[in-house]
Amino acid sequence: MGERTTITVKDGSFSVYVARPKAASAPAVVVLQEIFGVNQVMRDITDGLASQGYLAICPDLFWRIEPGIDITDQSEAEWKRAFELFNAFDVDAGVRDIAATIAAVRKDPGCSGKVGAVGFCLGGLLAFLTATRTDADASVGYYGVGIESRVAEAEKLVKPLMLHIAEEDQFTPKEAQAVILQALKDHPCVEIHTYPGRDHAFARMGGAHYDEADAKLAGGRTLQFFKKHIG
Repeated sequence: MGERTTITVKDGSFSVYVARPKAASAPAVVVLQEIFGVNQVMRDITDGLASQGYLAICPDLFWRIEPGIDITDQSEAEWKRAFELFNAFDVDAGVRDIAATIAAVRKDPGCSGKVGAVGFCLGGLLAFLTATRTDADASVGYYGVGIESRVAEAEKLVKPLMLHIAEEDQFTPKEAQAVILQALKDHPCVEIHTYPGRDHAFARMGGAHYDEADAKLAGGRTLQFFKKHIG
């Protein structure tokens, strides 16, 4: 279903995977990757959003480290590489790339104007920062890794943000969850859902902690959120 195109920024250019809906004009959703690059999981999510009627676009946010990363969570070597990429990743530059992606997709003839963002794992943190630093119309973050160290940025939130937090997330321990919830639970722009008994990446189909029921629950909430806020 998808196609690849390129977005140019001041210091280079990066690839994006784009999946288009049947409608000639639709709201857009930017899909923010996990630490495995724009892999089959991310492409499937992007395609799935297009099948729901959205112009979906997934940028290669690791391009400054190495363009075209496409690995899985299925081997120890790939996990090692994924954490190397995560540790080398410049979050601030990544958010600027997301802002450039939002600007580019708004100009796409197939975009009706509104743009949302949804991110997973690393992308969950990036979704939070997309909500605080860009003009995205609505953002959704899965798992919230690292948000606890950035909650002060919530004062800049003026657009809707939804967070899905796995209560047994090994990468967002209870203490971190408490910081996130305390800082954000009463914010008028924020909607938080927690998932008892779930570990990190419970919504990643094929992953070790995948839970079909809660993945569907979170996915349904995400689609309802987008329908309400971007159409």
